[in-house]
Amino acid sequence: MPLELIQRRIGLLFALFLALLALAAVRAAWLGTVKSGSLGERAASQQIEDLTVPARRGTIYDRNGTELAVSEDSVTVFANPLLIDDPAAVAARLAPMVGRTKDELLRTLSDRDAGFVYLRRKMNASLGAKVERLEIEGIGTVVEPKRAYPQGHLASQVLGTVGTDNYGLSGLEHARDDRLAGEDGRRRFVKDALGEPVSMIEIERAEAGEDLRLTLDAAIQERTEAVLAEVGKTYQPAGATALVMDPRTGEILALANWPRVNANDVGSAPTYARQNRAIEASYEPGSTFKPITVSGALEERIIEPQTKLSVPPALQVADRTIGEAHDGGGGILTVADILAQSSNVGSVMIGLKLGARRFDRWVRRFGFGRPTGVDLPGEQRGIVLRPEEYSGSSMGNMPIGQGIAVTPIQMATAYTAIANGGRLRQPYVIAGNGRPGRRVLSRNNADRVSRMLEGVLAAGGTAQEAQVEGYRLAGKTGTAEKAENGGYSKTDFVASFIGYAPARDPRLLVAVMVDEPRGSIYGGVVAAPAFERIVEFALPYLKIPPGPR
Repeated sequence: MPLELIQRRIGLLFALFLALLALAAVRAAWLGTVKSGSLGERAASQQIEDLTVPARRGTIYDRNGTELAVSEDSVTVFANPLLIDDPAAVAARLAPMVGRTKDELLRTLSDRDAGFVYLRRKMNASLGAKVERLEIEGIGTVVEPKRAYPQGHLASQVLGTVGTDNYGLSGLEHARDDRLAGEDGRRRFVKDALGEPVSMIEIERAEAGEDLRLTLDAAIQERTEAVLAEVGKTYQPAGATALVMDPRTGEILALANWPRVNANDVGSAPTYARQNRAIEASYEPGSTFKPITVSGALEERIIEPQTKLSVPPALQVADRTIGEAHDGGGGILTVADILAQSSNVGSVMIGLKLGARRFDRWVRRFGFGRPTGVDLPGEQRGIVLRPEEYSGSSMGNMPIGQGIAVTPIQMATAYTAIANGGRLRQPYVIAGNGRPGRRVLSRNNADRVSRMLEGVLAAGGTAQEAQVEGYRLAGKTGTAEKAENGGYSKTDFVASFIGYAPARDPRLLVAVMVDEPRGSIYGGVVAAPAFERIVEFALPYLKIPPGPR
């Protein structure tokens, strides 16, 4: 081969090497300048991972230390798609464990723009351990606290719910989130070039939330919910609620709603079942409101318990005819008889003696038309008209609990004034939140109304069958037509009963409200027996003596 040709080829190879060297230099300069930021980020994402460490929420206890809401360990699975070489194979192995389809998981793992993605949050710890044992590059796990409710259904509408990110969404979990939630921390994982973890740094330590102790008693709550379940099975109502209070303090010992909702699976329950009816549901109270009318008239010295009224079978008030809800109404009745027999006509006559202005003053003095201030979220205020808004027939409706909307907790709170010697107590469910209360009635008149309410459960009263052996009881039945289309339904009613025991030394007050019962509609038949079954358990359980006879 001629020397000249050899030299030419050597020159071409040398030029080629120079060109490749120049290209490499340009590439290096480009990577070191233009792409340095993104490549640095990618390298950092492969070697450094920052994770939020959710704080453990505080535990919610009942009054005796029974755990109602706790935080337990769970495992969250996450991925760094940049470190996954074969997304399809990884998706096939993980899909059954994380509860996602293979195709859905493949799309997630194939997203190279994502440096960190959750595959499943707060899964069972045993499943998380299986994922860990696979030791798949780019797949990691971290322990997170998960909210759990050891008692299942118990007081679920009161406790509320917590979201995936550990924030309270409803109930006490929401209302006291600032106290229960704590402060999240941050944790940094550092890996070597092969992706193996070499260190874990606690950047910010998570601080657990505060515990919360309630006034609820798990045993009484369970009994109350069981009784409402019996009512639900027997009368198939649209809903029901019951609450148990200590009238001396305002402590709520039980607050139950039917249908029950599993606190660990709230999403499967219908929306209406999740409602805390005791504070969110407004209804017309019917005859349970009559003691309020009588109390006001006593304080105004318009009547006495033995005042006799000539009660006609029906009474015309403007365009409304007031009749009795039972046969045999009318005659000469004392005020005590009017309450014991739940006379509509007699109660309206007392209301008319009181007059609109004074009646309104006493309604509001008992707390109607505004929230009670109970430490639960979502409380409604009810509806109470001003006297200037009354129609001609309003004073034929309101003294018997129609034309006024209240909540069950408002009614129970109003009765604390009668049971507690005239002093109304603000209800509360968080231990330590008690308030001194305020005087609504004189002690003498509160005692006189209370004696009259004993007659409701005595022979001839509307709840004479509701008895607890050895105890004297007091209370009032209610059967109210439900308002509809500007009038009242002939088929839908609210049956209720509010009572307390022992009658002469009240330490337990129970209110029961049943919405649209079927088969029977009367408070004395539907709600009073539920009251009886609750107090017959609670009185001996709390070691409450029978008290004076």
